[in-house]
Amino acid sequence: MTKIPLRRFTARALPIDDRDRVLLLHGFDPARPDQPFWFTIGGAAEGGETLQEAAARELFEEVGLRAAAQEFTGPYASSVIEFEWSDYAITQDQTFFAIRVGPGAAVSFEHMEQIEKDTTIAYRWWSVAELESTREVFFPENLAEILRKITADGGPA
Repeated sequence: MTKIPLRRFTARALPIDDRDRVLLLHGFDPARPDQPFWFTIGGAAEGGETLQEAAARELFEEVGLRAAAQEFTGPYASSVIEFEWSDYAITQDQTFFAIRVGPGAAVSFEHMEQIEKDTTIAYRWWSVAELESTREVFFPENLAEILRKITADGGPA
């Protein structure tokens, strides 16, 4: 089956807690539900949004955490990736921003789109050491390096 091509310019939001751990979501591609993976919060910029505005919107929509665009620091990394998800062949420009969140930040999937609710099964806070030692699949593959860069000087304010 031919996949629908899609080009996206995305902001990836990296919430960092008081223990320098990053919040990741666990989910799957509906075309491959037996191959779950961990991934960063984020999505495509919409309607003239800046990438920081998109990061703030996605942070709320995907995990229920509110932040203003100007609270994000970075970018800490950017890349172009190609992957398939559902019926799409996606080329994605992605830029990673960080934001410090307080201890015990309450994560909620309440504001997700239905397809996100249907394909997101868990969340977890990950440290650099855990990312470096896990056998679980996560994206981006260099996330430990990005997290180390963010937290090297005390992380985002």
